[in-house]
Amino acid sequence: MKIVDSTQIKNITEQLKADGKTIVFTNGCFDILHVGHVRYLKAARDLGDCLILGLNSDQSVRALKGPTRPINTQDDRAEVLSALSAVDYVVIFKEPTAEKLIDQIRPAIYVKGGDYNIKDLPESTIVSHHGGQTILIPEVIGKSSSNIIKKITEN
Repeated sequence: MKIVDSTQIKNITEQLKADGKTIVFTNGCFDILHVGHVRYLKAARDLGDCLILGLNSDQSVRALKGPTRPINTQDDRAEVLSALSAVDYVVIFKEPTAEKLIDQIRPAIYVKGGDYNIKDLPESTIVSHHGGQTILIPEVIGKSSSNIIKKITEN
């Protein structure tokens, strides 16, 4: 099963590290999956042996994006993401940021989109504290869940 909880991912990551595998971690809402997400996740997976995706819960998406989001439930988003070959594991988290999950997993590489700035990512500090690095992957311009929602509502 690719959708796991925080206890399961702790055991999984311990085994992966014991096997000498490079763990890559990313996180986000992934509300309406689009080509930008797919390219980003593939690029992230190419950086290591295992890609773990921290998925914002419905509650945390509402806090970040507003009361009309998410469009898709956390269970639906997790199932769709887990079907992608680039994603090895999906873990849903309830906190506003993935700091707690990153502190638990301690990935070698933390990945975010190029629309972020490393100094503004609280998760990046935790990653570097544990000897990992943060990498920004260039965004696919014009491809976002927000743009898709805007296009639908304008039509």
